[in-house]
Amino acid sequence: MDLVFLLYVLFFCSFLFTVWKWFDLKRDLDCYILDYQCYKPSDDRMVDTELCGKIIKRNKTLGLSEYKFLLKAIVSSGIGEETYAPRIMFSGHEENPTLSDGIVEMEEFFHDSVGKLLSRLGVSPQEIDVLVVNVSMLASVPSLAARIMNHFKLRDDVKVFNLTGMGCSASLISVDVVRNILKSYKNVYALVVTSESLSPNWYAGNDRSMILANCLFRSGGCAMMLTNKRALKNKAMFKLKCLVRTHHGARDESYNCCIQTEDDQGRPGFHLGKNLPKSATRAFVDNLREISPKILPVRELLRFMVVSLIKKLRGNPGKAAAGGPMKAAVNFRTGIEHFCIHTGGKAVIDGIGYSLDLTEYDLEPARMTLHRFGNTSASSLWYVLAYMEAKKRLKKGHRVLMISFGAGFKCNSAVWEVMRDLNAEGNVWKDFIANYPPESIANPFMEKYGWIQHEDPATFKMPD
Repeated sequence: MDLVFLLYVLFFCSFLFTVWKWFDLKRDLDCYILDYQCYKPSDDRMVDTELCGKIIKRNKTLGLSEYKFLLKAIVSSGIGEETYAPRIMFSGHEENPTLSDGIVEMEEFFHDSVGKLLSRLGVSPQEIDVLVVNVSMLASVPSLAARIMNHFKLRDDVKVFNLTGMGCSASLISVDVVRNILKSYKNVYALVVTSESLSPNWYAGNDRSMILANCLFRSGGCAMMLTNKRALKNKAMFKLKCLVRTHHGARDESYNCCIQTEDDQGRPGFHLGKNLPKSATRAFVDNLREISPKILPVRELLRFMVVSLIKKLRGNPGKAAAGGPMKAAVNFRTGIEHFCIHTGGKAVIDGIGYSLDLTEYDLEPARMTLHRFGNTSASSLWYVLAYMEAKKRLKKGHRVLMISFGAGFKCNSAVWEVMRDLNAEGNVWKDFIANYPPESIANPFMEKYGWIQHEDPATFKMPD
């Protein structure tokens, strides 16, 4: 009898130990953002209307039709006069960039943002266990990640990942890389560095599909520290709830809509195809279809099922026009308080706003970020998040949905839970957030260059 009792006790203890280990392991799977630092270049790199006009004039391949196209694109872009460009644009040598120009541009960002982040957290570079760097359009040897290691003197055994070619959605891919590493290692500090190198990628030709990228992209970047340390849970800013990646690279139409290439004259640039909206919509819908069950309450999912069934019985599926945005059949506000949208352009923000039935309050962070910083590629999401923080919108328990698009074609999304009320300490917006939103975000480019629209192509000549 004693032996049987002892076996029961041993079995029960073994069961309790197994359950404890399972919960213990599950807690270590959590991924937190401790802090992040968006980059604000120096004011001498600010691009106002006058400088923008000078840069355009330097391109001698442009004709009247191209000038009119650029005028319309810039005025309707949603970008203001206080965005930033790399130093090469101010020297007038953008048509002949060197590898050094791209590296110097990146190192300015690395040294500033990573240094400030580590200082504010009180974390030594020697404590970093994982480093993930994503800069899509600059590959150097040694890698940019190796340059960060060398400058900050990281440990020899740090796990390093250097991502290129991932496009504007690369920062969430970097977060996904970290999330998977944290599943296998405890008590990890992971540094994610995200930016884009514009110096070597200025397009100097007259192909409209490639000129457009010059109008939208601006300098920026973000460094963030992630961890799974339980002891730091109460100090964390955000906790990752879920992350979904959608990639349509197997579809030729999606693959070719957003691609780095050369024009007929051999000039390198970034092609944005006419089928980009259609490819983006398709990827967006597929991504929403996967993430919705993970973030929405059961009552909203049940309501969606009932509404869908009724529409099907009535023969009204509610399809969107070809290539146009589609309204989501679910109310995302039932599971989400804030929407962090990639600032790919005014049309991108408007399209997502329409699809998710968002208010101007929801879209304000993305619109203001586009106006103040432009499209900073993969780092743009974090400027949008910083705007929400600077406006003191982010309260403990709130959930933030991040949505980003990128070449390939990709749509990546993530949901973060706010871990504490945030006070915007060290925020990139802190010195000018009181001025936002401004009364008007109109671009004055039309006022200075609108006369181009009335010029005669036969006699047109751009003034020096």
